[in-house]
Amino acid sequence: MLTTKIKWIRLAMVFVIGLLAFSPLAPIQSAKALNPTTGIVCTFGPTFTLTAQSGYIQMPDMNSMYMWSYGSPNFQHPGPVLCVNQGDTATVTLQNSLPYSLSTSIIFPGQENVLADGAPSQPEFDLVGNLTSLTKSAGAGGSVTYRFVASRPGTFIYESGTDTKTQVPMGLFGALIVRPSLGASYVFNRADSQFTPTEEFMALLSEIDPYQHAAWEAGLNPGRNFNLNTYRARYWMINGRGFPDSIADNGAPWLPVQPYGALARIYPFDAINHPYPAVERFINVGSEEYPFHPHGQNGLVIGRDGYPLEGPGGQDLSFEKFDVNIGPGQTWDVLFKWHDAESYNPDTNPVPVTIPDLVNLTIGMFYSGSPYLGYTQTMPPGISTLNQCGEYYIISHNHALFQLDAFGQTMSGPITYLRIDPPQPNNCP
Repeated sequence: MLTTKIKWIRLAMVFVIGLLAFSPLAPIQSAKALNPTTGIVCTFGPTFTLTAQSGYIQMPDMNSMYMWSYGSPNFQHPGPVLCVNQGDTATVTLQNSLPYSLSTSIIFPGQENVLADGAPSQPEFDLVGNLTSLTKSAGAGGSVTYRFVASRPGTFIYESGTDTKTQVPMGLFGALIVRPSLGASYVFNRADSQFTPTEEFMALLSEIDPYQHAAWEAGLNPGRNFNLNTYRARYWMINGRGFPDSIADNGAPWLPVQPYGALARIYPFDAINHPYPAVERFINVGSEEYPFHPHGQNGLVIGRDGYPLEGPGGQDLSFEKFDVNIGPGQTWDVLFKWHDAESYNPDTNPVPVTIPDLVNLTIGMFYSGSPYLGYTQTMPPGISTLNQCGEYYIISHNHALFQLDAFGQTMSGPITYLRIDPPQPNNCP
């Protein structure tokens, strides 16, 4: 896999921009090896125990960032991907280990008839009538249990319902996936929502204002003194990482509490041997719109906010889009596939252009030395490659280009790649 190689890319980028100031890292538990190495890693229910707690994550500029997040049981960012089946009674027990004697909670947008400790979930107010939480909260060191029937399939968010302008940006969020009764390889209960089970991916988009996090880390008159009117993100993340960490494997060893990679790895669409598309579950927990653009193919938007795009009588209202504009709090379900439309082959169907002379080329780090899928060639002297088996790499990134940033380090943030492997059998690791 690319794990070790991406680590060296990361270190090389850091030394190019120079050494940056470090915040002291808190002790962290080592992550268990995750499987699969790419794609969504589910935490299966329907019963879950999550602990709201503090910890540190590593940023792409080599800074460390104080965060809050949900762990199961240990700290990780973002929270676990909770997976249940349609019709399950999901039970989520929240244990509160946040500092500063804070209360916290979880809300489940899109879920109906949520119970909190056995009673219908209701907002909480202080003694003078100010709203303090959108649902029943757990006080310092306490717990609360939420229960609901996962009545409809799709992609959803779970997040803090207490002091949301603080606790959600600080990291208290995660993804909830409800599998349809039709089967786990479908997004919805529609035959046209079937996807390749090994090609299911997540793009959970978030943002960080480091000054807000530093205010809470300081411990003296903690972040309550942070002026939310001055909030401005300086880091933008995908699955809790920034590029190039975003394309490293799930469970990359140098990111022990950031377990989820964002690399999408697929095979070419083939009506006989590989007949179903991949699916990307886009999720926005930030405060801005994220116009995410996967290069190289349009995506078929089949659902938003846990609802299939359909009209009366199940009419198909899905639509193609080359740029997925995910608004704050939204989820989009998008099918995609890659066709080897030209079937270029060096022997039977060569590329009908003359490749420029080497002195007129800039060779990228993922180039195989050959323009043909599944072929590799010896690279020129002094040039190395991360390409493994003649695969293709196509960039995917947020199209709000100012968000491709990590506190001033450009070409970071919510960037990832689509990796297309040669059809099987192949020699790809």
